[in-house]
Amino acid sequence: MSEPKSEKGEPEKTMQERNFNLCNKTHLLATGFGSGLLPFSPGTFGTVAAIPFYLCFVYAPDWTFWLFTLLVCLVGPYICGKAADDIGVHDHKAIVWDEFAGFFITMCLVPFSWINVLIGFVLFRFFDIIKPWPISWLDKHVHGGSGIMIDDIVAGIISAGILFYIQPFIN
Repeated sequence: MSEPKSEKGEPEKTMQERNFNLCNKTHLLATGFGSGLLPFSPGTFGTVAAIPFYLCFVYAPDWTFWLFTLLVCLVGPYICGKAADDIGVHDHKAIVWDEFAGFFITMCLVPFSWINVLIGFVLFRFFDIIKPWPISWLDKHVHGGSGIMIDDIVAGIISAGILFYIQPFIN
Protein backbone atom coordinates (compact mmCIF):
# COMPACT_ATOMS: atom_id res chain seq x y z
CA MET A 1 0.00 0.00 0.00
CA SER A 2 1.44 3.39 -0.96
CA GLU A 3 1.62 6.55 1.15
CA PRO A 4 -0.95 9.31 0.56
CA LYS A 5 0.37 11.88 -1.91
CA SER A 6 0.09 15.66 -1.87
CA GLU A 7 -1.08 17.69 -4.86
CA LYS A 8 2.56 17.85 -6.02
CA GLY A 9 2.89 14.05 -5.90
CA GLU A 10 5.07 14.13 -2.77
CA PRO A 11 4.30 11.91 0.24
CA GLU A 12 1.91 13.60 2.72
CA LYS A 13 3.50 14.44 6.05
CA THR A 14 1.88 13.25 9.25
CA MET A 15 0.97 15.77 11.94
CA GLN A 16 4.20 14.96 13.81
CA GLU A 17 6.35 15.66 10.73
CA ARG A 18 4.94 19.07 9.86
CA ASN A 19 7.33 21.96 10.37
CA PHE A 20 7.28 25.69 9.94
CA ASN A 21 8.31 26.89 6.50
CA LEU A 22 9.88 30.36 6.64
CA CYS A 23 9.25 30.77 2.91
CA ASN A 24 5.55 30.79 3.85
CA LYS A 25 4.72 34.41 4.77
CA THR A 26 2.23 33.37 7.46
CA HIS A 27 4.78 31.07 9.11
CA LEU A 28 7.47 33.76 8.85
CA LEU A 29 5.25 36.28 10.65
CA ALA A 30 3.88 33.76 13.17
CA THR A 31 7.39 32.76 14.23
CA GLY A 32 8.49 36.38 14.61
CA PHE A 33 10.75 36.20 11.55
CA GLY A 34 12.20 32.94 12.89
CA SER A 35 12.91 34.18 16.43
CA GLY A 36 10.37 31.72 17.86
CA LEU A 37 12.28 28.79 16.38
CA LEU A 38 15.16 29.11 18.82
CA PRO A 39 15.42 25.95 20.95
CA PHE A 40 14.84 27.65 24.32
CA SER A 41 12.79 30.63 25.57
CA PRO A 42 11.04 31.30 22.23
CA GLY A 43 8.60 33.76 23.84
CA THR A 44 11.44 35.78 25.31
CA PHE A 45 13.35 35.81 22.03
CA GLY A 46 10.13 36.68 20.18
CA THR A 47 9.70 39.68 22.46
CA VAL A 48 13.33 40.70 21.90
CA ALA A 49 12.70 40.46 18.15
CA ALA A 50 9.76 42.87 18.53
CA ILE A 51 11.98 45.63 19.95
CA PRO A 52 13.54 46.76 16.62
CA PHE A 53 10.05 47.10 15.14
CA TYR A 54 9.02 49.25 18.11
CA LEU A 55 12.16 51.37 17.61
CA CYS A 56 11.08 52.11 14.02
CA PHE A 57 8.26 54.23 15.50
CA VAL A 58 10.27 56.15 18.12
CA TYR A 59 10.35 59.38 16.07
CA ALA A 60 6.98 58.90 14.36
CA PRO A 61 3.73 60.41 15.66
CA ASP A 62 2.19 58.29 18.42
CA TRP A 63 -0.90 57.51 16.37
CA THR A 64 1.21 55.64 13.78
CA PHE A 65 2.47 53.21 16.43
CA TRP A 66 -1.03 52.80 17.86
CA LEU A 67 -2.40 52.07 14.38
CA PHE A 68 0.43 49.60 13.72
CA THR A 69 -0.24 47.89 17.07
CA LEU A 70 -3.94 47.66 16.29
CA LEU A 71 -3.14 46.11 12.90
CA VAL A 72 -0.80 43.55 14.53
CA CYS A 73 -3.58 42.62 16.97
CA LEU A 74 -6.28 42.41 14.28
CA VAL A 75 -4.32 40.16 11.91
CA GLY A 76 -2.88 38.13 14.78
CA PRO A 77 -5.73 35.63 15.20
CA TYR A 78 -5.52 34.74 11.52
CA ILE A 79 -1.71 34.49 11.45
CA CYS A 80 -1.49 32.46 14.66
CA GLY A 81 -4.49 30.28 13.87
CA LYS A 82 -3.35 29.52 10.32
CA ALA A 83 0.20 28.65 11.40
CA ALA A 84 -1.12 26.44 14.22
CA ASP A 85 -3.48 24.65 11.82
CA ASP A 86 -0.72 24.21 9.23
CA ILE A 87 1.59 22.42 11.66
CA GLY A 88 -1.19 20.71 13.62
CA VAL A 89 -0.29 22.10 17.06
CA HIS A 90 -2.43 24.68 18.89
CA ASP A 91 -0.32 27.49 20.38
CA HIS A 92 3.01 25.95 19.41
CA LYS A 93 5.78 27.60 21.41
CA ALA A 94 7.42 28.85 18.19
CA ILE A 95 4.36 31.01 17.39
CA VAL A 96 5.41 34.38 18.82
CA TRP A 97 3.34 36.90 16.84
CA ASP A 98 1.29 37.22 20.03
CA GLU A 99 4.44 38.31 21.90
CA PHE A 100 4.96 41.05 19.31
CA ALA A 101 1.40 42.27 19.90
CA GLY A 102 1.69 42.12 23.69
CA PHE A 103 4.98 44.01 23.76
CA PHE A 104 3.67 46.68 21.38
CA ILE A 105 0.61 47.16 23.60
CA THR A 106 2.91 47.43 26.64
CA MET A 107 4.77 50.32 25.00
CA CYS A 108 1.72 52.26 23.73
CA LEU A 109 1.25 54.64 26.67
CA VAL A 110 4.80 55.72 27.44
CA PRO A 111 7.47 57.82 25.74
CA PHE A 112 10.54 56.13 24.39
CA SER A 113 13.42 55.62 26.76
CA TRP A 114 15.69 52.63 27.15
CA ILE A 115 14.54 52.22 30.75
CA ASN A 116 10.91 52.06 29.52
CA VAL A 117 11.89 49.42 26.95
CA LEU A 118 13.67 47.37 29.62
CA ILE A 119 10.93 47.66 32.25
CA GLY A 120 8.21 47.12 29.62
CA PHE A 121 10.00 43.98 28.43
CA VAL A 122 10.34 42.61 31.98
CA LEU A 123 6.73 43.43 32.91
CA PHE A 124 5.30 41.90 29.76
CA ARG A 125 7.39 38.72 30.05
CA PHE A 126 6.47 38.43 33.75
CA PHE A 127 2.72 38.57 33.09
CA ASP A 128 2.98 36.39 29.98
CA ILE A 129 4.89 33.67 31.86
CA ILE A 130 3.11 33.81 35.26
CA LYS A 131 -0.37 34.28 33.72
CA PRO A 132 -2.31 35.56 36.74
CA TRP A 133 -6.11 35.74 36.55
CA PRO A 134 -7.73 36.73 34.14
CA ILE A 135 -4.86 35.85 31.79
CA SER A 136 -4.80 32.21 32.91
CA TRP A 137 -8.58 31.87 32.47
CA LEU A 138 -8.44 33.32 28.96
CA ASP A 139 -5.49 31.09 28.07
CA LYS A 140 -7.50 27.99 29.00
CA HIS A 141 -10.94 28.97 27.69
CA VAL A 142 -10.42 30.86 24.43
CA HIS A 143 -9.37 28.68 21.51
CA GLY A 144 -8.02 29.05 17.98
CA GLY A 145 -6.04 32.02 16.77
CA SER A 146 -7.92 34.35 19.12
CA GLY A 147 -6.97 32.12 22.04
CA ILE A 148 -3.31 32.26 21.07
CA MET A 149 -3.47 36.07 20.99
CA ILE A 150 -5.78 37.02 23.87
CA ASP A 151 -3.56 36.11 26.84
CA ASP A 152 -0.68 38.16 25.45
CA ILE A 153 -2.98 41.08 24.63
CA VAL A 154 -4.25 41.14 28.22
CA ALA A 155 -0.70 40.72 29.58
CA GLY A 156 0.25 43.71 27.41
CA ILE A 157 -2.66 45.79 28.70
CA ILE A 158 -1.78 45.05 32.34
CA SER A 159 1.92 45.75 31.67
CA ALA A 160 1.07 49.01 29.87
CA GLY A 161 -1.03 50.18 32.81
CA ILE A 162 1.72 49.46 35.31
CA LEU A 163 4.41 51.01 33.12
CA PHE A 164 2.28 54.13 32.64
CA TYR A 165 1.64 54.56 36.36
CA ILE A 166 5.27 54.11 37.42
CA GLN A 167 6.53 56.78 34.98
CA PRO A 168 6.99 59.47 37.67
CA PHE A 169 9.33 57.12 39.54
CA ILE A 170 11.51 55.99 36.63
CA ASN A 171 11.87 58.97 34.27
